[in-house]
This record gives sequence, structure tokens and C-alpha cells, in this order.
Amino acid sequence: MQTLLGSTELQYAMMFTLQRVDRIRLEDLKPFFNDLPVDPYIKGKYRQRRLSRFKVSSDEVVKLPHGHLFQSKNYNRLLGDVKREFAELDDGLIELVEFKKLLFAFSDFCKLNSVALEVGVHQIRTTCSPENFGNPAPEGIHRDGTDLIGIFAVDRHNVEGGETHLYKTPKQDPVFKQVLNAGELLLVNDREFFHYTTPIKPLTEGVGTRDVFVLTCPSLIED
Repeated sequence: MQTLLGSTELQYAMMFTLQRVDRIRLEDLKPFFNDLPVDPYIKGKYRQRRLSRFKVSSDEVVKLPHGHLFQSKNYNRLLGDVKREFAELDDGLIELVEFKKLLFAFSDFCKLNSVALEVGVHQIRTTCSPENFGNPAPEGIHRDGTDLIGIFAVDRHNVEGGETHLYKTPKQDPVFKQVLNAGELLLVNDREFFHYTTPIKPLTEGVGTRDVFVLTCPSLIED
């Protein structure tokens, strides 16, 4: 990995970092975003999503039993205090070496912060069209209510927007703002920063898509 922090972010280097993960072959991951179920909890049907949790050690990834996602309203004003269930990640994806590389990369960051390595993996496609822009963060500027998060960009097709912001407080200017390009992994201490991603719209006629994995540690998934 290569750290890509600019000078304005150096003071926060231990709390967030942007890295390019060149050793992951994105072409192996991209097909698994083509059959994601629609997120039933978001109006507009512009978001598709799967969710699983894993126990990650230094050399092994173990899938944990199915559960539901739960956040309090203190963290998610849109869907807080709602038990949400999503389809599990595809077995074929979970078996991929490239997918496991992503979890190991995230777990390396988690180990530096001395937290338990139960990881939630949200596989998310946000779509947009000329009639319906997509909103990757409908809850607005927020924290997830976990310790650490990772946002790994897999693909952007026919979209503009989708700039990711980090804030020390919601009322201050962002300390980081950048479009995450394919292969980039943003690692963030969720206890220290709020985050947000701006809406996307198509560059040309037709549908646009933004594909990411969002990883959380701990997972926020309950039995």
C-alpha cells in the first residue's frame, strides 16, 4: 500500500489515511455488484446492498452467522433504532482471494488501533439516472457508531459527484474531501470523525453506478 495523504491531512495521519491497494484485482470483484438486491429501507430504489460479518485473523477469514444491522438514532437519524436485515454476500465473492486481501488490509489498520477483529462488510451499489440522482449517504453527515471504518472503491461508471468528506464536527468545514477512485481505500477512526459522501449524477444519458465496500470494526451486526 502507498499512503496518499496531502499536507493538509498530515495532522490527522494516525486517525485517517487514504491508500491505494494495487495488489487487489478489481476485475475479479466487479461482477459481484451486478446482482445486488435493492435496499428496502431507502426510498427511491437507487441503492443496492448485501451485508455479512467475519472474524479476521492474521491468515484466516471466517464468516460469522447471519444477523441484523442495528444503529441507534444517536448515529443514524434516518434509520436509527431499526433492525435492518440484508442478504448475505455471495459465496463466490467470499471465496475469492482478492476479497480476502481486502479484509486483511483492513484488519492491519484495526490491529494498529487494538480493537477486536470482527468485521462487517457492506457491499453497496448506488445508482443514478437523469431522473433520479443517487445519494450514497441519505442520513447526511454522520458517524456509524463503530470504532473504525474503511471505504474501498471498486468502480465508478458514468458518474460525477460522490465526493467523500471527513469532518471533526458537522458544523466545521471538512478536513478531507476527495472522490475515491477505483482501488483506493479510505481508513477512518469513526470515534474521531464524521463522514459524508455527496450525491452522484450521470455524466451522460443513461444509468451511472458507484460500487464500494464499506467495512466496519466492530461489525454493528447483532444476532
